[in-house]
Amino acid sequence: MKTEAQPSTSSLANTSWTGTVISDNVPGSQTWEDKGSLTWSATSWTSEAQVSAARVAEAQARTSQPKQISVLEALTASGLNQKPVHEKVQMTEKKESEVLLARPFWSSKTEYILAQVGFSMKPSCLWRFAYLWLNSGGCSFAAIYIFMLFLVGVPLLFLEMAAGQSMRQGGMGVWKIIAPWIGGVGYSSFMVCFILGLYFNVVNSWIIFYMSQSFQFPVPWEKCPLTMNSSGFDPECERTTPSIYFWYQQALKASDRIEDGGSPVYSLVLPFFLCWCLVGAFMINGLKSTGKVIYVLVLLPCFIIVGFFIRTLLLEGAKFGLQQLVVAKISDVYNMSVWSLAGGQVLSNTGIGLGSVASLASYMPQSNNCLSDAFLVSVINLLTLLIFTSFNFCVLGFWATVITHRCCERNAEILLKLINLGKLPPDAKPPVNLLYNPTSIYNAWLSGLPQHIKSMVLREVTECNIETQFLKASEGPKFAFLSFVEAMSFLPPSVFWSFIFFLMLLAMGLSSAIGIMQGIITPLQDTFSFFRKHTKLLIVGVFLLMFVCGLFFTQPSGSYFIRLLSDYWIVFPIIVIVVFETMAVSWAYGARRFLADLTILLGHPISPVFGWLWPHLCPVVLLIIFVTTMVHLCMKPITYMSWDSSTSKEVLRPYPPWALLLMITLFAIVILPIPAYFVYCRIHRIPFRPKSGDGPMTASTSLPLSHQLTPSKEVQKEEILQVDETKYPSTCNVTS
Repeated sequence: MKTEAQPSTSSLANTSWTGTVISDNVPGSQTWEDKGSLTWSATSWTSEAQVSAARVAEAQARTSQPKQISVLEALTASGLNQKPVHEKVQMTEKKESEVLLARPFWSSKTEYILAQVGFSMKPSCLWRFAYLWLNSGGCSFAAIYIFMLFLVGVPLLFLEMAAGQSMRQGGMGVWKIIAPWIGGVGYSSFMVCFILGLYFNVVNSWIIFYMSQSFQFPVPWEKCPLTMNSSGFDPECERTTPSIYFWYQQALKASDRIEDGGSPVYSLVLPFFLCWCLVGAFMINGLKSTGKVIYVLVLLPCFIIVGFFIRTLLLEGAKFGLQQLVVAKISDVYNMSVWSLAGGQVLSNTGIGLGSVASLASYMPQSNNCLSDAFLVSVINLLTLLIFTSFNFCVLGFWATVITHRCCERNAEILLKLINLGKLPPDAKPPVNLLYNPTSIYNAWLSGLPQHIKSMVLREVTECNIETQFLKASEGPKFAFLSFVEAMSFLPPSVFWSFIFFLMLLAMGLSSAIGIMQGIITPLQDTFSFFRKHTKLLIVGVFLLMFVCGLFFTQPSGSYFIRLLSDYWIVFPIIVIVVFETMAVSWAYGARRFLADLTILLGHPISPVFGWLWPHLCPVVLLIIFVTTMVHLCMKPITYMSWDSSTSKEVLRPYPPWALLLMITLFAIVILPIPAYFVYCRIHRIPFRPKSGDGPMTASTSLPLSHQLTPSKEVQKEEILQVDETKYPSTCNVTS
């Protein structure tokens, strides 16, 4: 194998902060280690150095800052004073530990963008956004969300992308370089990402279970099952709807209360294990395989969403759904709770605070334009939300129309029976022909009845209102597994549409799971050299651990714990983590200094507005969201929708006091590394911020020469490179 690394401004003496040698441009390299002999040939260095020097000077002139002597200029000057040397130096491997560790790159910019989009495009975020649009102000909520996205979401996404890309580190190590005292925030984000990963694949296992059942005709959630040794339907199912019965009794085998535990549901264990096997297979060969899979997992749902949207436009009730889409409640604009929900949704949709964004960005060249990437990913995410929400509303309109039609037909049958029994007068007889448009004909007839007869009719039957039915869309996963599943069963052929719908959700879920796992695997590889050498062993070990721990969420009460963590808990540690990230860049390292460094790396100036947003606006907005959410939870008890097997109905129950204690304990555990690492830095007299008066800080070797960090003892024992890089600064060839 032969690997060439061309020199550039951002790759001069580019090593990681732990002392690991990092290749800045390694086309086709997809592994962490390449063993063999090392050959360097120094050619055409003068011209490269001149271009680098000019680029640094121009960038510093644009930022209007006094010229500072940085490692970039020092190495450039040394290169200018040297003549081209056509020598080759060979280094033969003496011990197995003497290896060249090269950080891989995404094969293309498209793969990287799709990876960021796939990570942020979680199924839960899509259906929760549609639910909030429906129940939190309509278009008013959408306008608030878009405003918050570009005011807070894009700057924070750009911050994490820039940090990971410039430092070439995952979410755990990058903040220790930028702000030593706040280095514990990386460990906190790692722990939150780990907890999220434990239950995230449980949702994917629900999807696989539904996919496995969708090959039946009719689909099992369309009709009630027959009882064993009998021709009658299951009485428990007849007391509710087939879709609700299948969700609670067949899929989840849900308990009546969160206190009722039990062993894992065996029908979910195999799908859960299959989800981990798929994610592991996609990631085990590194970015080379992951990037190709990302193409399919992200582009496939996009095509299905567009196809579904076009198909649903032709459905009955789709027009009504689109009319509900454009409804706006102006009063909600002044509701602080709606702003808080929109802000929390921005954090969830962008995926910041979990470390995955920085980890994915760390595999991009340091000169990559991460600012345009942040805007592009945010815009794609926003367009996906808008298209998917429009599709949701069309389907919900169709679903509400069919349910209302059936309600009117059922009421007509009940009234005819009551008239035949003499319990209602003949004047209460409904229209005979309801086939053409049951809802319109029935409601017009009901409105035209005399008031005393109308009152008698309404006492005997339920009200059939399409708007009321439309607003009954469930919250959380039930939004997809109840409302949508039932709507898909109305479409002919229901088997095909159900399978395509769950295939779309599964592709989204797996792409998000890959992003979550990248936020776990990459920091471990950056921290421990052993894991860099044994990537496959690391991936298999992590996945087995998370599979075993995640079985807790497959028990009968597991869905109630998932709701507790996803809807109430996770927003609090994420807000705290992101606040400390902004503090690290803005107050410890310095926002202006960080932007100046990025200007040198990117080769063009960056708007100074980010230097104001990061230290001032973003932390204030995040703290307001934190306080508002906390007050909202304190004023209103946290609840969950459970299944009452005795009545076959959904019952709204409050979480027990120990559930609140569990939330507080988990929050304290994941936030504990921040003060603990602060105390560690104080004890060892580590400075609050990297010393200034210096040049750009892109990795520790990009620090000014007098302020470079000392490699750890473990890395010092590994003789990674025993060659003077300033003597042979050009092309590096590795052959084996």
